[in-house]
Amino acid sequence: MRWPEPARRPEPSTSDEFVYTNARQLKGRRVTRSVSYRDVKADLLAQIRSGRLAPGALLPGEEELRQRYGAARGTINRAMRELVADGLIERKRRAGSWVRQAPLRQARFAIPLVRIEIEAAGALYRYVLTRSRIAPCPDWLRALSSLPEGAPMRHLLCLHLADGVPYQHEDRWISLDAVPAARDADLTEEGPNEWLVRHVPFSTAQISFSACAAEEEAATALGCAPGDALFQVERRTWREETPVTYVRMLFRRGHRMTTMA
Repeated sequence: MRWPEPARRPEPSTSDEFVYTNARQLKGRRVTRSVSYRDVKADLLAQIRSGRLAPGALLPGEEELRQRYGAARGTINRAMRELVADGLIERKRRAGSWVRQAPLRQARFAIPLVRIEIEAAGALYRYVLTRSRIAPCPDWLRALSSLPEGAPMRHLLCLHLADGVPYQHEDRWISLDAVPAARDADLTEEGPNEWLVRHVPFSTAQISFSACAAEEEAATALGCAPGDALFQVERRTWREETPVTYVRMLFRRGHRMTTMA
């Protein structure tokens, strides 16, 4: 089967990493310019969206694409990896790459600042730190995070309110090996999430969503009855390979989270 022509001529690139030569598209005039992975990705994406590369269609190998676009293998590989990340193509070693029958949608979550979330809803935000202590890492958290026995942690319990009504109960553990400055940080006026976002960039996060029965302490904080069903978010973050923090957030009854995929 003949490989289809590009859907459009790639836009000029500002990258000078690779040289792109395509006399045929420019009516016989030989020109050289750089080509980036964005050029390759944009052209393949246009063909997928137009149907010229139909669902299930097998794409040429990297070497054929490299010759076609006049680009380096690394440029082609990055373009293909981004199309995989966008859920548009699938790749398997030795089997090749093909257009997905249906795009793989991925939900993307930003780590929100609860203050901004509350203020965006037009409510008055208030924060209360109810407990702060230095303690060794508990066994259940060591099992989750591979922290060493006795690793020093700062444990905080916080309450976030919207117009004076409890909105979120936060139970957070911060590794002091990863963030020594957290030991003495003043978190009476600023929530730990805001402090961490400003001081400790993270590289990886794991987020879990579930329903749970309110325990007595959280029920008291959120103004509900023990055993009431609550929406729970658990989040762990790492900086490279080092665990930074674990947080368990419980929201008041009726909380809704919406995302786009």
